[in-house]
Amino acid sequence: MKLSQLTKSIYHHVIVFGPSKAGKTKLVGDLSRAGFHLNWFDLENGIETLLQLPIDCQERINVFKIPDTKDFPVAGDTLTHVLKGNKTRICLNHGKVGCALCLKSSPGGFQEIHLPAQRPDEIFVIDSGTQWSNSVMSHIGRSFDDTWKPEWDHYRTQGAILDRGLSFIQNGGFNCVLITHEMEIDMEDGKKKLVPVMGSSNFSRNTAKYFGDVVYCEVKNRKHCAGSSTIYAPNILTGSRLGITIENDPYATLVRIFTNDSSPDQAKQILSELNSKLQVKG
Repeated sequence: MKLSQLTKSIYHHVIVFGPSKAGKTKLVGDLSRAGFHLNWFDLENGIETLLQLPIDCQERINVFKIPDTKDFPVAGDTLTHVLKGNKTRICLNHGKVGCALCLKSSPGGFQEIHLPAQRPDEIFVIDSGTQWSNSVMSHIGRSFDDTWKPEWDHYRTQGAILDRGLSFIQNGGFNCVLITHEMEIDMEDGKKKLVPVMGSSNFSRNTAKYFGDVVYCEVKNRKHCAGSSTIYAPNILTGSRLGITIENDPYATLVRIFTNDSSPDQAKQILSELNSKLQVKG
């Protein structure tokens, strides 16, 4: 097939990272203002920020509570089932797939998700990759006591599990945003860079390859900022295969990424409406 015969995908896979309280959740949640419906997997009880959204926006966000802990590392297994593309039923109480306890005591207490059936105006959100990574490692070390420290073989197993899940995202016919934190590592050229956290430092170094857009959030001059271009900052790993630079917009949003920027008039209209709403709110 000739390259000229290919068209841009209508689906986008974005990773949003940065330090705590840098506006990551708000940046993703604001997509609901532009009419997108979000299937939000909350792994670390960070959903409170979204309660600041107007009620009509909250109605577009379907929250899946996944109460993941070191003693109950359920997130890794649940995400594996969902990302494989299976029609998945998740219990409301424990965030577990096919929970036997809830099937017996509360058969109606389940939510269902089927990623291949997601519409182009739906976005699958994982919050956060940090907790996902921790969950996988906790599951690996579940038979050890609290003094256990992971060794190289454990990190290799963790990397293999995360690679499988991220590969499903990379090749998936659905929209996805992964929110995670930052880590400073030494790159292959010897320079230090901030990269998205996913597992070990070696795995985090290459996590960006699974995503078409890598967005960084930070607070500068008492303002929440975000950037997506490859030249946003020399010490931060960012980039957009669509060439979108959200740092140039009046308000940082992910709207232009998810409107594909292939119809600039539509993207401009949606962005204008979103900016007007944000200005009214501010």
